[in-house]
Amino acid sequence: MSQMPQPPRLSACPTCAEPPQAGDRYCDRCGADLEAAAAPTARVPADQPVPPQMNGAARSTHQEPEPDDYELAAPASGGYERMADPRSAAEPGAAEAAFGTAEAAPLAEAGLPLESNASTHTSAATSTVSGAGTGTGADPRLPGGDHRPRCAACQEGTIDQDGYCERCGHVQARERDHMESELEGIAAATDRGLRHHRNEDAFMVSSAELPDGSPVTVAVVCDGVSSATRPDDASAAAAHAASTALRTSLPRGAHPQQAMNEAIIAAADAVNSLAMETGAAAPHHEGQRHQNAPACTIVGAVVTSDILTIGWVGDSRAYWVPDDRTAPPARLTEDDSWAAQMVAAGLMTEAEAYADERAHAITGWLGADAYELEPHTASYKPDRPGVVVVCTDGLWNYAESAEQMARAVPPDARARPLNSAQVLVGYALDGGGHDNVTVAVVPFPAAPGRAGSA
Repeated sequence: MSQMPQPPRLSACPTCAEPPQAGDRYCDRCGADLEAAAAPTARVPADQPVPPQMNGAARSTHQEPEPDDYELAAPASGGYERMADPRSAAEPGAAEAAFGTAEAAPLAEAGLPLESNASTHTSAATSTVSGAGTGTGADPRLPGGDHRPRCAACQEGTIDQDGYCERCGHVQARERDHMESELEGIAAATDRGLRHHRNEDAFMVSSAELPDGSPVTVAVVCDGVSSATRPDDASAAAAHAASTALRTSLPRGAHPQQAMNEAIIAAADAVNSLAMETGAAAPHHEGQRHQNAPACTIVGAVVTSDILTIGWVGDSRAYWVPDDRTAPPARLTEDDSWAAQMVAAGLMTEAEAYADERAHAITGWLGADAYELEPHTASYKPDRPGVVVVCTDGLWNYAESAEQMARAVPPDARARPLNSAQVLVGYALDGGGHDNVTVAVVPFPAAPGRAGSA
C-alpha cells in the first residue's frame, strides 16, 4: 500500500509485541489498532528534509528516460504457474454492466511517442471472487434469528463489524482479500498479500466499442494510503468514480487524455467526500491538511486499436511490455514520490534515493488533505502488439524496472490476460507479499467485442 511520509511509530505492538511494518495501521499478527496506541502527528516529520517545494506543495518533475533504461534482458523461461493461495478457497461469482462508446483521437507517428501534459466487447466473460468463506446461517442464540456470519475458525461465534469473531477473536477473511475479474480483452486481479490484515487496493476494468466500431478497454487501479483513515474505502470510491467518469465522457467523443484528466478529478472528489462524511476534514482546505483524511493513489489506462492513454497521481504505475521480447519495454509513469523528486532535483542519484527509507513516501495523492491535485496524463502509439501492465507498488516493488517487469510477464500475456494477472500476483506473493498486490493486464491493440465492465 502507498505510504505518505510517516510520523514516529510504535516499535512493537502493545498487545502481542510484534514489530510493525512501515506504514501499518494494524498489527499483522493480532490485528490491534496501532494508531490508537500512538499520538497523531502531521504526515511530514519535522526532523526530515523537505523535498523541493512549489507554492507550498511538493512537486515531482518528470524527465525523459535514457535510451539504455529500456535494454531488455532475455525473458525467464518457465515458472509462470501461479502459486496456490494457502489462505483461501475459490468462490466464483460474476459482475457485468453496460459501458458505452467513445471516439478515438488520432495521435502522432509510430513507435511509443509521448504526448503528455505532465502538469500534469466483447462478450462478458467471467468475473471471479475468491476468499475464505464464513457461514451465513442464522445463529439460533440470537433473538430474531440474526443473520450475521459465523466464525470460520470456531464455527460458533458471530462476526462483529470490524471483522473479528466475538467469541474467539479470530480475524475473518474479507471478500476483497482476493478478487479477479476478466472481460474479453482485459483482466485484473488483487490480493491482500501475506503481511497485511486487509486489502486496501481496488480496481475496475471495462471494455466497449467506439462509434466507428473499434474497441476500447479501460483499467483503473487505486492504492489506499495506509497512514490515512479508511484507505480501503478511499481506493474503492476512487476506482468506481474514475471508471464511471470514463464511461460517461468517452462515449461523448472526449479525447482520451481529457477524459482521463476528468476521471482523476472525479475520483479525487469521491475521496474528498469520504472525509466530509466522517467529519475527518475541516470546512476549509487549509484546515483539511492537518486532518488524517482518507487518501489513495490512482493509475488508469485507456487502450484503443491504435493508441494507449495513461493517467496517474501517486506511485502506482503502468508499464509497456511488447509481445516481441527483443523490443524494449518501457515504464509509462513517473512516481509522485520523495525518491523521484530527489533524483529529478539532482540532489541524489537514483541508487542513493531508493536506498533511503523515505524513498516511497508519496508527494501526490487523492484526498482532502492533498496540497493540490495535479493529474498526469500521457498518450502513446506503439508500433507493435503487447500489453499494458497497470499495478500498485505491491507488485512493482518486486519488479521495479521495465526490464524486470517484462521478465515477470508471461510471453502469452496478450492472449491470456487473466492468467497473466494471476501469475503476476503470484510473483509478488512468492517474493514476500509484504503489501497488497493489484494488477490489470490490458492487451494492445484492444480486442473487438461487446461492451462490459467488472
